[in-house]
Amino acid sequence: MTLVAAFLGWMFDGLEMGIFPLVARPALQEFGQISGSLDEAFIQLWMGRITASFLLGAAAGGLLFGWLGDRIGRVRAMVLSVLAYSLFTGLNYFAEAPWHLALFRFVAALGMGGEWSLGVALVMEAWPAEKRPLMAGLIGAAANVGYVLVGVLGIFFRITTDSWRWVMLVGALPALLALFIMRYVPESESWRNAAREPRAENPLRAVFSGALLRNTLLAILFSAVALTVTWGIVQWIPLWADQLTGGKRPEVKAYIQVASCAGATVACLLAPLAGGRFGRRPVYFVLCLAAWGACTAFFRGFEVFDARFLAMVFVVGGLTGAFYGWLPQYLPELFPTRVRATGQGVAYNSGRLAAAFGTWHMGAIMAWFDHSYARAGATIVLVYFAGMAAIWFAPETKGRALPE
Repeated sequence: MTLVAAFLGWMFDGLEMGIFPLVARPALQEFGQISGSLDEAFIQLWMGRITASFLLGAAAGGLLFGWLGDRIGRVRAMVLSVLAYSLFTGLNYFAEAPWHLALFRFVAALGMGGEWSLGVALVMEAWPAEKRPLMAGLIGAAANVGYVLVGVLGIFFRITTDSWRWVMLVGALPALLALFIMRYVPESESWRNAAREPRAENPLRAVFSGALLRNTLLAILFSAVALTVTWGIVQWIPLWADQLTGGKRPEVKAYIQVASCAGATVACLLAPLAGGRFGRRPVYFVLCLAAWGACTAFFRGFEVFDARFLAMVFVVGGLTGAFYGWLPQYLPELFPTRVRATGQGVAYNSGRLAAAFGTWHMGAIMAWFDHSYARAGATIVLVYFAGMAAIWFAPETKGRALPE
């Protein structure tokens, strides 16, 4: 039940995240036409601001719900996180201006940021050590399954300025998952045991002090590298393709989302298995190197949308998405039970802060690159070199039990 809850929670999380890249252009086109300021710069400006609002909300949610998970239990906090992201995604149906989308995305992201750290902590504490690589892969793949589902919806349901609001209502459906979690999911025994002990420290203070500080800072950097590329440019590939096709083929965005997330689903399953066999550090290094190479070839080598473009999206989506199978394997191994949800939430979602800074200024960044998604992407992926250097300063946790 813990695995089912975490898988479905993160799958619907992925569905929620995947909705906006599909509806962004038609939604912003509608608002731009109303205000009389519709052009590519307007779309890129608000796409960046709304994405940054999401990332800031997810970072805050990771802190808030991670802290709640260590205080009131993984299950009860997870129920609250699912309700937050589902109900406020549905409220986008009523948006009348770009800032409404930014506000609702921010609040929904509070729940999305919390769900990841809670689900990972719950599963890793419930399953034996030898199953952790498989569990990490399944959790990492779950979000991409959600992305694929909403991508399939975009293929069969034409998303335009007249229909995008109905897609947002789909995002309210995961609220039903909260009922399942309350009824059937048991609380973590590890958390119960830790909760019986006297609490002499604040979880948030603990992860930023003493022996845990080094692990926390490194975990933030590893997360930031992956998230900066994902949100800084990979999430913009559908808009790039829409630009290349002149906006005449709206289904192209859905095809790209399905291809990218299909690649990421496979890679998320394989990355932690490789980490279990070869070690966490060498696998992260190879992932950074391979993702940089594939992204550089993609952004510098393609100028038209065709079958080769779509095939390369599968490769790029897989290599940039593989980190989301590696992170749920490695981050729980850096923090003891009493602060695990907080530590994971801080690390993963602080990484989103770095991505948020870039996306908030994406309009200006795109203007600097003459509104070229390809030139911006080829530059942003240089962040992988920071990950390749930093990973060798982190502890190798292969074969170790979760710290208690």
